[in-house]
Amino acid sequence: MKLHYQNYKYNNVRRDILSTLIKNIRLITPYEVLNGYCVFIDGRKIINVDLEKNINADLISETIDGEGKFLSPGFIDIHNHGNSGFDFMDGTEEAIDKMGQFHLQNGVTSYLGTVLTSKYDDIFNAVQNIANYKNKGNLSQVLGIHLEGPFFSVLKKGAQPEEYIKEPELEFIKKIKNISLNKLKMVSIAPEKKGATEIIDYLKFNDITVAMAHSNATYDEAKNGINHGATVTTHLYNGMRDFNHREPGIIGASLTDDRVYCEIIYDRIHLHDGAVLIALKTKGTDKIILVSDAMRASGLEEGEYELGGQKVIVNEGAARLESGNLAGSTLNLRNAVYNMVHFLNIPIQDAVRMASLSPAKAIGADVNKGSIEIGKDADLLFLDSDINIYSVIVGGNLINN
Repeated sequence: MKLHYQNYKYNNVRRDILSTLIKNIRLITPYEVLNGYCVFIDGRKIINVDLEKNINADLISETIDGEGKFLSPGFIDIHNHGNSGFDFMDGTEEAIDKMGQFHLQNGVTSYLGTVLTSKYDDIFNAVQNIANYKNKGNLSQVLGIHLEGPFFSVLKKGAQPEEYIKEPELEFIKKIKNISLNKLKMVSIAPEKKGATEIIDYLKFNDITVAMAHSNATYDEAKNGINHGATVTTHLYNGMRDFNHREPGIIGASLTDDRVYCEIIYDRIHLHDGAVLIALKTKGTDKIILVSDAMRASGLEEGEYELGGQKVIVNEGAARLESGNLAGSTLNLRNAVYNMVHFLNIPIQDAVRMASLSPAKAIGADVNKGSIEIGKDADLLFLDSDINIYSVIVGGNLINN
């Protein structure tokens, strides 16, 4: 095997049981595309990756012919609010079902449900609904909860409803953790707010990822948040202090600190291509995470919608409040990966990595998710060079798009 792929785990390879063979593929690893390899799955897990010439036909229970397409790990969206007319703030099982169906159609095999700044009771309801949701085998899988707010800077609120933005309260975060049934995976907070560092310390101690967002933090304030345990910057460049050569702010701190992952909404609306290139050249693909930040209009026609009780107008693909502020996006990760490959000429394995292994690592899910590796979940995509998705395997279940 090639150098990078030798780092994959081969201590627990099973060569003595019947398994499903996936052959005739171009295998996307986090580092390169490999030809001549095949993948074996048993139940929910990947149990072997080997050269096709080593196939033992006596141990194959079923064969899936990839017909020369790419085999990619499933995408992971750690920041999305809704799609298909639904939002996590709806607080219903139907909403999560419908959103999970749309995600799977667009290559997202797992995701975090994002809860927006709102009334405390509405936040509690949304968190409990996600926590109690039972994943279904034919839908994208909910990995947990991303709490976006409510401890933000009013100056950089973006589409966060100002009337519900609060000063940091550790007891609130403790209650969210308790009612989340250990499914709280990431919290976005403005690190400069009084009391924010105590919350960051608490979240880090409990292995919950801390993200910096909707923040007017200076460089030093952002570095303080990072030193206390913040490891993600939510939708880099958006909802934060502008970069200045005398005060680089949260952008400068995020781009120059190797401890930090940076989310990118690459719909070519939120960010200029040049800004994305700066982030890529500064951070590398290991530390860039493609996210959708999608709201309920994603997958639907343009028109009037709602986000956090606010009117949103979708026109020419952009979702905006009446004030003109961007209000999430209508993006999906399939299109984000496409944009990386076709507008910035990023190699497909690097674009896929930013939508799979990088987000998995950022939230500590890479033990089971994010790459085609022995022992990991069989969450896989069959796609072509235009990122058209033909079939999806989620938890070992083959689903044709």
